[in-house]
Amino acid sequence: MEEKLIKLTIDNHELEVPQGTTLLEAGKLVGINIPTLCHIDLKGTCVKNRPASCRLCVVEVEGRRNLAPACATMCTPGMVVHTNSGRVIRARKTVAELILSDHPNDCLTCPKCSDCELQRLVMRLNIRQMPYNDGEKSQRKNEMTPAITRNMEKCIYCRRCETVCNEVQSVGVLGAIRRGFDTTIAPTFDRMFVDTDCTYCGQCVAVCPVGALTERDNTDQLMADITDPDKIVIAQPAPAVRFALGEEFGIKPGQIVTGKLATALRDLGFDYVFDTDFGADLTIMEEGAEILDRLKKFLAGDKSVKLPIMTSCCPAWVNFFEHNYPDLLDYPSSAKSPAQMFGAIAKTFWAEKMGIPREKLVVVSIMPCLAKKYECGREEFKVDGNPDVDYSISTRELARLIKRANIDFQQLPDSNFDSPLGESTGAAAIFGVTGGVMEAALRTVYEVYTGKTLPRLEFDQVRGFEGIREAKIDLNGFELKICVAHTLSNARIVMDKLRAGELDYHVVEVMACPGGCIGGAGQPYHHGNFEVLKARCEALYAEDKGKPIRKSHENPDIQKLYKEFLGEPMSEKAHHLLHTHYFDKSIK
Repeated sequence: MEEKLIKLTIDNHELEVPQGTTLLEAGKLVGINIPTLCHIDLKGTCVKNRPASCRLCVVEVEGRRNLAPACATMCTPGMVVHTNSGRVIRARKTVAELILSDHPNDCLTCPKCSDCELQRLVMRLNIRQMPYNDGEKSQRKNEMTPAITRNMEKCIYCRRCETVCNEVQSVGVLGAIRRGFDTTIAPTFDRMFVDTDCTYCGQCVAVCPVGALTERDNTDQLMADITDPDKIVIAQPAPAVRFALGEEFGIKPGQIVTGKLATALRDLGFDYVFDTDFGADLTIMEEGAEILDRLKKFLAGDKSVKLPIMTSCCPAWVNFFEHNYPDLLDYPSSAKSPAQMFGAIAKTFWAEKMGIPREKLVVVSIMPCLAKKYECGREEFKVDGNPDVDYSISTRELARLIKRANIDFQQLPDSNFDSPLGESTGAAAIFGVTGGVMEAALRTVYEVYTGKTLPRLEFDQVRGFEGIREAKIDLNGFELKICVAHTLSNARIVMDKLRAGELDYHVVEVMACPGGCIGGAGQPYHHGNFEVLKARCEALYAEDKGKPIRKSHENPDIQKLYKEFLGEPMSEKAHHLLHTHYFDKSIK
């Protein structure tokens, strides 16, 4: 069916657009960037928010008495639009001034300083005074959780966080409550985050245009530990970090900065610089063995075996099923996340080899994820109160530390990670993208199950950005049915089918964030630019392709770890150190 095109004029530009195009989208086609705060559209990952609540994108439409919000007004045939008339500019300035009248004046100490969309808008509109600054101020609750800091005095009521929490993540924690100056975006019944089903995925932080929602900062704690002569501080950066960190230093998205990252961490004062990718390879060994174990029992006719087995690397996803599906806790793999596996090995195997007491070691994970901050504090990941991973910092926090230390990141020479916990394969690198954990697992599961060498390592069936992807893999005549989902709204679709007995898969991968870890809430802000996520994804697959070893079970240091310490995958010692269990955390 031929697509219907609509002709209209915007600021003297004549153009044709498909039916259903908004004025905001049409303007972008001819280089007209209409300002907005509430709107965000991350194509390909379902993130779309256009409530027309901020009214900063208003435009003048000939024949219409009122100004129209460009983000919510559809193009119609013959429409004539003015985006920069005197009336429009005065209205935008007034709206921005009214927003500022209820906004704290602490830009210099705000975590979003220099990356605040409201701040940029004020500069763009040339606002130099605050004429409405003497009125009543809103009084709203503030809160610090293990992962997220909520300063609602800075909330501008754009409702982006509400959209991403309810529609994209299907968590349903955030919503508008009360009226007038008491209006706020808050958890249901004005609860604190810790008393809700919040998964700490942090996508509300990723889309917040101001400093109302930010990550809990651990940089001061880290610098105190690094300067403490009685502590040995270890870094373990995640796969997705090295494909995004450069963006904070003017390097275009998709540039791999692994070598500079390792050098920067040493210059910051870390005693050892290892790699979470090592933990990812270890995860595949344990999770892959668990997949094969369940399949073996299933094929032997064991009716009690729980299939599909589900990946367990993503802590926000773990929080999600613990809160929402406590009746299905036997389905996810018991394997810990790569970061937690790394911490467990660092504070046992490596610490023993080095003769370092556990309590003297500080293991710091550098993650694209904010839920990792919460994960570090879970009681089951501690030994006598001492965490396997002491705490986590985000990619953004690392960038701030590098800048604070006066390090010229672009000029840094490349260096390698330390051994033996720094060696990894291409399979570990792809953990950072949706479908990557599944693909890494399939490389090992296929070869162990069939005894054959894979003719081609790329599993294109699980790649891409579709919300739910399905595939079938031939394992010596057995048809392995797999599913990959990203964002928690898609995870809910999968879990609801499982609960209803309608899910016909053997293995399922879930990642909470759009695009997987590359779109994690701790990454440099992409401001709704989907091309940034695509560039990070392409770089990640390029890293995999360039690795000399691309299968986790062929990592020589992993093989040595099992030979010297763990025995074999799923052994008693491996299960004790590298596996976990889950809890019913539903809100009663």
